[in-house]
Parts: sequence; C-alpha cells; structure tokens
Amino acid sequence: MADRNASGVSSAAYDNSSSVAGRIAQNSAFERCARAGFIVSGILHLIIGYIAIRIALGGAGGTADSSGAMAELAGKPGGIIALWVGVVGFVLMALWRCAEAALGSSSRPDADSKKSEAVNRVKAFSLAVVYFAFAFSAFGFARGSGGSSGGQSAGLTARLMQSTAGTIALIAVGLIIIGIGGYHAYKGASRNFLDDLEGSTSDLVRRLGMTGYIAKGIAIAAVGLLVILAASQSAPSKASGLDGALKTLGAQPYGVALLVVAGLGIITYGLYSFAMARYAKM
Repeated sequence: MADRNASGVSSAAYDNSSSVAGRIAQNSAFERCARAGFIVSGILHLIIGYIAIRIALGGAGGTADSSGAMAELAGKPGGIIALWVGVVGFVLMALWRCAEAALGSSSRPDADSKKSEAVNRVKAFSLAVVYFAFAFSAFGFARGSGGSSGGQSAGLTARLMQSTAGTIALIAVGLIIIGIGGYHAYKGASRNFLDDLEGSTSDLVRRLGMTGYIAKGIAIAAVGLLVILAASQSAPSKASGLDGALKTLGAQPYGVALLVVAGLGIITYGLYSFAMARYAKM
C-alpha cells in the first residue's frame, strides 16, 4: 500500500502533483516572466508611497492606490511598456498560484497536516485572484481605458448598502480585510516571510521585509476599518480603498507625519518586492 502523509494523501500522488506544480513554476521562461511581476509590483508600491508623501507635503494630488500608481506610470516615458510587462507578469504569477492551489506547493512539499495544506491552498487561490485583478487593471491602463479603483469600490459599496444582507456582507468583508492586514503585520513582525525566500538573505532584505509587511498590513487593516465604517454609517464614499485610508490618516492630528511614515512604509514594501523578484521560492 502506498505511504500516506499527514493529510491522508498518498505519497506517490502528492509527489506527482507537487512535481507538476514544480515543473510549471520552474520552467525558465515562465519563471523569468513571473518574477517580472514582482518588479512591476515593486514599482507600483514605490509610486503609491511617493503619491502619499506628495499629498502629505501639500504637493500635487493623485490617487494613492494601485490604480493611481498605474495611471501615473502610464504617463511616464516607457510606462506603457512597463504596464504590458506587468500584465504578462501578473497573469503568470496568478497561474503559478493557481497551480499551487490545485496541485499543492512544490516549495513546501513537507506540509505536515491536512489543515496546513488546506490553508496553503486557500492562500494560493486568494493570491491568484489578487494577481488576476492586478493584471486586468494593468491591461486597462496599458490600453488607455483604466479607471479609479476607489470610485469602483465606493459604487459597489453603495449598491450593497441598499439591502440589509448587503450591509452585513460589507461588514464581513471589512473584517476579512482587517484579518488580512493583521496577517501581513504578523508575518513581518514574526519574520515568517523568510519562509517564502530561497537561499541566504542579507540583513537589509530582512529589514525591508519586516518594515514593508508591517506597514502594508496596517494600511490594509485601515481599508477594512473604513469599509466597516462606511457600512455602519451608510456612507459609501468612505469605502474608497487604500487612497481613502491614507487620506483619512492624513486628516488626523499629526496626519502629515503619519502619512509620510505610511508612504515610506509602502515604499519599503516596494523595495522588498524587488528582493522577492530575486529570492522568492517558485
């Protein structure tokens, strides 16, 4: 009888599915293009952080979220090319995560329980959805038809608020987003992100990862809090995503300093994304 791991899956079947995921992810052309997605993601985070700091210091406005960053990137020399590279990279990153969700991770073949294996697959599927969303947004801006994600969020929130069930769903979504933000902050503080990297990493990479994950986690949690406030106060305009969260932060006492710190934190995550392009396990 075939040996079985702790999740109840035969070793032969598990090794076979993991090897399939491994062959997909480790194809040299696939891997290079997918890693380019980390670079584009890093560039977008640098721009978001820059916009946040610019708003804090009273400079030209802008939308401090991924759509605002893509719009700004599209207006720069070579920006359209970068966005098309991002489309390809994000799609391949999404497909990589889909393979992990369906077949298991080739970089974590030692999953020690059915629960941990299920959690890893759910995380992989969730990241696939995020990367497909980034690809779709980048595709729109590359073609010159991109729109504000904050406005879309507010419009969807307004429609959901028209029913009690929709309001309850919004509150649930807000709590989930806060949970995701908390997970990011925990991942940074506990240095669990090092499990995603291969080879030895420098102190600089570890510091960038810690600071970047914590800062991004706080920003994500703030978005979730605004979604809950928007639902409870019937104010859909408050559910305007990361841009709304950062601008709300800037309106608080000492908001200028807080917004600058938040912008620097997001920039730090962008720099860490460049390290991910080199060191991420695939």
